[in-house]
Amino acid sequence: MPLSVVILAAGQGQRMHSDLPKVLQPLGGKTLLEHVLHTAATLKPSAIHVVYGHGGDQVPAALRQPQVQWVLQAEQLGTGHALMQALPAIPDDHTVLVLYGDVPLVRAGTLRKLVDSALRGELAVLTARVAEPAGYGRMLRDAEGQVQRIVEHKDASAEQRGINEINTGLMACGAGLLRGWLAQLRNHNAQKEYYLTDVIAMAAAEGVLVDGVVAAEESEVAGINDREQLAAAETALRQRLAEELMQRGVMLRDPARIDVRGELSCGRDVCIDINCVFEGEVKLGHRVRIGPNAVIRDCEIGDDTEVFAHSVLEGASIGARVRIGPFARIRPQSQLADEVHIGNFVEVKKSKLGRNSKANHLAYLGDAEIGSEVNVGAGTITCNYDGVNKHRTVIGDGAFIGSNTALVAPVTVGPGATIGAGSVITRDAPAGQLSIARARQETVPGWKRPRKKT
Repeated sequence: MPLSVVILAAGQGQRMHSDLPKVLQPLGGKTLLEHVLHTAATLKPSAIHVVYGHGGDQVPAALRQPQVQWVLQAEQLGTGHALMQALPAIPDDHTVLVLYGDVPLVRAGTLRKLVDSALRGELAVLTARVAEPAGYGRMLRDAEGQVQRIVEHKDASAEQRGINEINTGLMACGAGLLRGWLAQLRNHNAQKEYYLTDVIAMAAAEGVLVDGVVAAEESEVAGINDREQLAAAETALRQRLAEELMQRGVMLRDPARIDVRGELSCGRDVCIDINCVFEGEVKLGHRVRIGPNAVIRDCEIGDDTEVFAHSVLEGASIGARVRIGPFARIRPQSQLADEVHIGNFVEVKKSKLGRNSKANHLAYLGDAEIGSEVNVGAGTITCNYDGVNKHRTVIGDGAFIGSNTALVAPVTVGPGATIGAGSVITRDAPAGQLSIARARQETVPGWKRPRKKT
């Protein structure tokens, strides 16, 4: 039976105290809604419908996903009303899976169980047993354990509020059945809203089996309504991703102190120290070692490379057996070939360094093309910006750049050239020659340092 997914994402999220709609709040490098969309897509549905409201076009504009069918809920009259907006576009012979844009950590395996239950002609609802059920709808079962209905917290009696099995809001059912039940919904409740959960009682009254699928983890079904809950979800996601990395063989010095805000893939025998942040798409080769407090964003790093403490890498391609840091910065569009050394307080921006080239201390290499076997001395900078335009510096293979050199671009240093320490190079330096550009040293007789006035 074809599957249609409906994601209810019209909530305002007032307790976030944010100008962003709730479903656009960030979690692990993605928005809440992106997490739900990604999980839904793994089920390979025929269509994904997202019902949005608060924030207007801000939600579809932020995601721009062509495979999503956006449905506006102009008035927020409850979850049942929200599903009504999407159902006209779904054929009766489809199974409908209802998800929520603010419940981002549900696993694909759990959703498959819901869908499989619905395919047996049942109404499947996802439940969870939680320590603190306040605020959630309670599952009411009969003596045989069959789900009969759900009562919202605000409408529940004192006895019903003592039940710790809660409704998560997620459900799956045939579209034809849902259409009939939604037409019968009434808003006779404290909030004057059309509750989707009321279809549970309708199904039970018609003899339709209601299957309560219990989630394995409480964090999997946690809804996010405020900053505290968002932080708790971040912690749960961090723990989940850390467990997945370790199951794939990655050594984490402390699984509680790693942040993956995107996609991280690792080869064999990778070791990651504490407080590292990975953003975007990061690929680590075999035996890569990442030191503490590193930030790595959208990079590919080759085998046996080591990134030392407090280094920041972004948008770079790093070869094998490279050493970076500590306290190094590799900026976007930089390419480091195999066996390059980038040391402490060295910044590389939009530059290429050839095999076995080294800049071990206190250098800035911007808009440069550096050959292989080049040594860049401490304090060297490429003066790439004239106040309006950027210019390139080219350094040939085997060149030696003395300490405290300024290379004023555009300029070329030939292969095998040597630049004397303290030089300001404004013209091309010929290959295989020593070039020095310094003011002549003088001593001023009788000169004395200024003194403080008393």
